[in-house]
Formats: sequence, structure tokens, C-alpha cells
Amino acid sequence: MKSKNILNIMKMNKAIFLDRDGTLNVDKGGFAHRLGEFELIDGVVEGLSLLKKKFYLFIITNQSGVGLKKFTENDLKKFNGKLINELKKEKIEIKKIYYCIHKPEENCNCRKPKTKMILDAAEEFDIELKKSFMIGDKGKDVELIRNVGGRGVLVLTGHGEKFKDAECDYVAKDMLDAAKWILMQ
Repeated sequence: MKSKNILNIMKMNKAIFLDRDGTLNVDKGGFAHRLGEFELIDGVVEGLSLLKKKFYLFIITNQSGVGLKKFTENDLKKFNGKLINELKKEKIEIKKIYYCIHKPEENCNCRKPKTKMILDAAEEFDIELKKSFMIGDKGKDVELIRNVGGRGVLVLTGHGEKFKDAECDYVAKDMLDAAKWILMQ
């Protein structure tokens, strides 16, 4: 029985959890959902290319625009598909996207910084959260990973400047800077 427990511990995976808007793709103000406005942020491909060698990559994103009727869940899925396909062209695999479509006032269990989405990913993919990181441009992104014992990196892209005083483990100029710091840990 002991050997089975040791094998389970050895199988634990490390992950990078990524916010979407303002972290991976340009957030042009409002709710990013139009395919014609899709644009990756500089440094994202380079940073994720480094991280993919040692970590599973996931996206965890609040998308209250659906709940607020700003766009549909189908619009969200199309935008996410575009993002996944653009990263695939660069040989970057996102294991899965977890998203919350609830309005902030609904007080659901999945909206960041609550932990449902990250705990679902940890269970589904055998992730060791204490060895994992979250990269995002808002305080609630780094708060999420800290709520489960991991480490958070705030990127100054997107809304990052507004949250640079958030409690996090590192403040990065962009995704490439974040990736280099994480790989030195």
C-alpha cells in the first residue's frame, strides 16, 4: 500500500494557471469576445514556450459578460477557440480552459478569487497546487492561487499597473519576465 501512495505523490503535476484578458490577450476595454479584436500580448508566446517544458498550462478566467448579456457563451467559446488555435500554431498546449460566466453579485463558488475552478483542475489533472503558479493582471488572480497554497505572479500588462501593490510573489513586466522568474524558483 505504501508504494501506491509514493507513486501517487510522484505523479503529481505542476501547473501554470493563466488569467486570459490582459494577461494573454489584449483587453481593449470592456469584454473581450470579438474575434476581430483578438490579439496576443507581446511576450506571451515566448513566455509560454519556456513554461510548457516544465508545467501544464491552464486558463482560469472570469467571464461575467455572459451573465451580464454582453455576449453569449457561444461567443466566449469561439474566442477561447481562437486563442487555443493561435497558441497551438506556436506548439503551446493549453490543457483546459475553466471559466465562470456568473455576474459578480451572484456570489458563486467559481468566480475568482474563489477556488472552485482551480480545485477542479487540480483534481482532474492531478496537480500539486503548492508547486504551481498563477499569472494574472489583477489582484484576484494572485489571491486565487494563494488561497490554495501556490504562488502568484502579477503581470503589468492589462490592468496590472492598478494592482501592483497586490500581495503576490513577483511583479513581472510581462509573460516572458514572469516565465523567467518562475523557472528560477
